[in-house]
This record gives sequence, structure tokens and C-alpha cells, in this order.
Amino acid sequence: MAASGTLSTFRLPPLPTIREIIKLFRLHAAKQLSQNFLLDLRLTDKIVRKAGNLTNAYVYEVGPGPGGITRSILNANVAELLVVEKDSRFIPGLQMLSDAAPGKLRIVHGDVLTFKIERAFPESLKRPWEDDPPNVHIIGNLPFSVSTPLIIKWLENVSCRDGPFVYGRTRMTLTFQKEVAERLTANTGSKQRSRLSVMAQYLCNVQHIMTIPGQAFVPKPEVDVGVVHFTPLVRPRIEQPFKLVEKVVQNTFQFRRKYCYRGLGMLFPQIHRVESTGKLLELADVDPTLRPSQLSVSHFKSLCDVYRKMCEDDPHLFAYNFREELKQNKSKNQEEEDDKERNGL
Repeated sequence: MAASGTLSTFRLPPLPTIREIIKLFRLHAAKQLSQNFLLDLRLTDKIVRKAGNLTNAYVYEVGPGPGGITRSILNANVAELLVVEKDSRFIPGLQMLSDAAPGKLRIVHGDVLTFKIERAFPESLKRPWEDDPPNVHIIGNLPFSVSTPLIIKWLENVSCRDGPFVYGRTRMTLTFQKEVAERLTANTGSKQRSRLSVMAQYLCNVQHIMTIPGQAFVPKPEVDVGVVHFTPLVRPRIEQPFKLVEKVVQNTFQFRRKYCYRGLGMLFPQIHRVESTGKLLELADVDPTLRPSQLSVSHFKSLCDVYRKMCEDDPHLFAYNFREELKQNKSKNQEEEDDKERNGL
């Protein structure tokens, strides 16, 4: 593949348009995979420009589909572009692009949720976490069905500094439904504030950099699309294990219209719930009557720090799941009802 260093300016030769590629290979967007094609190369060029300077960069594109953004990335004079595409129907069209860009485009037929990128690029690209981000980028027009689980997976990778982040603070430029993009970037107190807001913002600088109208896509989705740029922080705003932060945040937001003590209470077994929830909020210095959307990342830092200490004091606490307790109680109540019926009571 292409070696790092100074590269001459590269432009793709004349090729069939994306619309022509779709006709040539008889492609259609699979509704069950929530696929939508972006055909306007002016928009794909704009997405790629928003990702930053890609000259001599190594880029990992997820879900390239018929190759619209792929073309714009190749025309940005990258050193190498790796694309991972699950849908085999798109491989021939991508291979056409590879033939037109010798040594620049590598195609993997696979699933982005399971693909291991840790060894995909040269070791020489790795940068210490405290340094500037490496010359590695992730770019993708994600199917709506996979966007949320994938960003949660990558945020956990950021926390652990593994996966795409073995190279350092790899930057990501990704598309989401506009509503999801707004949640990812929502400020404290806004109605869009959610679990995603906190999980993304405690680990990354997150920017909603542009909105693309739904009519720009084929087929037209029912919503507009937001493009979000992520740059991992040198130091996370909450310095606790990802799974612990995720558990605290998830529990808090599951009752988003209630006061925060309602969701936080679900972190504790029912027998100690009132006492333990009060202790958590008091030690974290958090007002129990705040709504989840009113809690800042600093509030969640305090809550996670105190919850971690409580888990250390009670080794069984972190494994507690209120849904399991609820299920067991229902089963126990049903058994008691069955016993009464058998005994004619």
C-alpha cells in the first residue's frame, strides 16, 4: 500500500457517476438495513473537508455503500483509504474505484461492529495520547440502525485507548439522524440532553458541524442528517471505568422526566435503596430534585466517584441489576399465588 511521506497530488480519473454506478450494478437501498445513499459529490466533498486536512492521512471509512464519500476521500490526497463494507452488493463498485486509484484503496468485506482495526495501519502512525491526534481518521455515512451501538462501542474504545484509538486520539467524522446528532452535542439543561450527550462529552470534544437535508439522500429518509465530529480528550472529564460511568448514566436517564434520585435509586437493592440513594446524592453534593437533563458532566463525575467508592465498600453492588431483582420478585410472588391456589386459600 501507499507509504507515508510526501505524495504527489492525486485526483481520480473520469468515472461513472454514483447514480450510474447504482444503475450499472442494479443497487438499491435495503430498508431493513436503513441504508440511504448520498449522491451529491459537492456534499460528500464538504463532509470530507469538515473532517480536516487529509493530505497523506490514513482513513478508515465505515459503510461506504456505492462510494460517494469514498471518492471525496480519495480526491483529498490521502495516503491510504481502508473501507469496510458488510453488503456484498457494493463490492464491485468499490473495486472499480480501487482500480482507478492503484495502491490507495483497500476493501474489506466485513462488519464494522466486529472488524479489528488495531493492526490495519502502520505502527509508525501511533502517537502518545497526550500528543496531537495521529494522522488517522474515521469517516462514515452510517446506516441509522448501526450508528448508536457503533458510537457507544467506539466511545468505550476511547476510554480504553484500544480499537481505532491504539494510534492515539483518532478523530471521527460521522453521520447520524439529526435528532441523534443533537443529542450527542446537547448542552446541560436542553431538552435533547440524554445518555448519549454525557457519554460522548465526558470523553470527547463533540461538534455538530453540518446538517444535510433528507432530500439529498436516496431514498429520502424521513429525517434530516447531522454530521458530527469527535476529537478524544487528552484527559476524560470522568476518570472512572467506562462500564461504571455507563451504568450510572443509563440508570439516571431511564426516568428522564422524574427527579434524578428516581433513576439513581435503581443502582441499589430495594432493601437499601432509600438510604443508599440519599448517601450517594449527599456525598456527591447533587440536588436530588434536579432532572437528569439538568445534570452536568461535573455532576456525573461526582456521582461516579462516590458510586465507585460505594462499590469498593460493597463488592456485590456493581453487579446488582434492578431488573433482575424485579424479575425475581415477580417470580416469587407468582409462586406464592400458586401455593395459595393449591392449598385452596
